[in-house]
Amino acid sequence: MHKYEKIWLTTGISSLVLFLAILIITALHNGHTPAASGREYINPDRVDEIEPFNKPGLHKVSGKDYDYELVFVASAFSYQPAKVEIPKGSKVKIIATSKDTLHGFSLPGTNVNMMLEPGHISQYEKKFDEKREYLILCNEYCGIGHADMKSMIKVVDKK
Repeated sequence: MHKYEKIWLTTGISSLVLFLAILIITALHNGHTPAASGREYINPDRVDEIEPFNKPGLHKVSGKDYDYELVFVASAFSYQPAKVEIPKGSKVKIIATSKDTLHGFSLPGTNVNMMLEPGHISQYEKKFDEKREYLILCNEYCGIGHADMKSMIKVVDKK
């Protein structure tokens, strides 16, 4: 092998290794992890019978890193619940799934954006510091009634 070929191969491979190392270190530093296996799936035909999806809505929790769990179930062009009020300053863990087909769960103007697959449990934590209304939109085409699929989160003063 010629001297210049060795230099070119060494430079190329070194650049690739450096790029991958930076990518892995950055991902780990920012807390990116693969989804946990096994426990994130439920039977989509029995969503209404399985906790916490049998009682969609806002639930106060204690002893966790967050104040509330907000449970959503997406199905047939609607979200359950249709409207939720959250006390201002609350840290909320959003837990959602779909009963029928692929749906989206997006809060425009925030970084909350999840795909809801049948039987797959999607989760996201968000702190609601600002008193306002958040429109929840389905950002995955799910059928003829897709444009009407929405819900509302209203952040209110603490009682």
